[in-house]
Amino acid sequence: MAENTAELQVLQGNSAFTNNLYKVLAEKEGNVFFSPISVHVVLSMAYQGALDTTAEKFANTLHVPKAKAAAEGYNEIMKRLNSVTNVTLLMANKVFLMEGFQLLSDFENAVTKHFLSEVQLVDFKKNEEAAKTINSWVEVQTREKIKDLIQKDDLDGSTRLVLVNAIYFKGDWKHKFDKERTKTEPFYLNDKDTIDVQMMHIKKKFNYKNDSELQAQVIELPYTNEDLSMFIILPNEKNGIGNLEKKLATMNLTDISKNMWSTEVNLALPKFKIEQTIDLKDALTKLGLGEIFDERKANFGGMIQVGSGNLYVSKVVQKAFIEVNEEGAEAAAATEQKDDAFLRDDLRPFPCRRGDDIGPQIDTGSEDGFDSSTAPESQW
Repeated sequence: MAENTAELQVLQGNSAFTNNLYKVLAEKEGNVFFSPISVHVVLSMAYQGALDTTAEKFANTLHVPKAKAAAEGYNEIMKRLNSVTNVTLLMANKVFLMEGFQLLSDFENAVTKHFLSEVQLVDFKKNEEAAKTINSWVEVQTREKIKDLIQKDDLDGSTRLVLVNAIYFKGDWKHKFDKERTKTEPFYLNDKDTIDVQMMHIKKKFNYKNDSELQAQVIELPYTNEDLSMFIILPNEKNGIGNLEKKLATMNLTDISKNMWSTEVNLALPKFKIEQTIDLKDALTKLGLGEIFDERKANFGGMIQVGSGNLYVSKVVQKAFIEVNEEGAEAAAATEQKDDAFLRDDLRPFPCRRGDDIGPQIDTGSEDGFDSSTAPESQW
């Protein structure tokens, strides 16, 4: 639980940001899988160097009123996350800075002391070598689950700095699934079509509820550290994921865990693995952060001194991975933000929905047991 105002502001801001970003990403067909906190951290780091209207855009989009509050809040959050026991949960940040440039003192102080980031000098003109340096750091932080976050063509001589956040989680279930009970079973894509999946089975007491407002069942799967859980939401109708998403987009996701009770549940859950890369420029623009991508309007005057040029964000990309099996869950994400210099004399210009092939079956011994086309909704 948050113990200071800044931490509470960041947690509340991240919750609102998560809802808004999910709503935008879910507009597209297909699967949606991302780590909202990884995006929120990277943008909060950039927020430290933003001035004037650009800072206002960050405040409104991140739902954190002051950059200082974001820095102080994440300092507490990172300390908590990196000290969690009985699971592996690590978050790390790093700033890769163009050789020959220097961070302004206030920005350097914020990212190194509050976001616990290291700063490494690289030559972005040697783009293949620079990309390898960044990707190697990400691979180490994510236990080699996230590879090739950045491509060599993403970097050039105009790149001034790259901000990167990496988060890694691996946790064993408190109640593991019996591998011998895993078998091939049909999964409903809709009320007519099915595909075969590897379905895991367990019958145990879990926190559970049938939510009348969501028209869905909710189950909590705890890890060995019971402070951490995965929540799975199952719509009551086989074609109900669309309506469920609309309802989730308007509610506080922390309310999902309210009014649950412990009861014996016969759970069937597919094994699954997802890896997804998302270019977040369009989504962030829709959320009101378009100014940071505008080479003429962006004001990052608090980051580095770029002479006659102007610093702006050219790319925000996240690559995320999750695997759920009988033992537990493993997840990783890395988000990078690339800042380029726009030279006026040159003019050269980073939750989970799975709607098509996995989903749980829940049977509480009543009439609520059925197949469905929803997915594990996991926030980490």
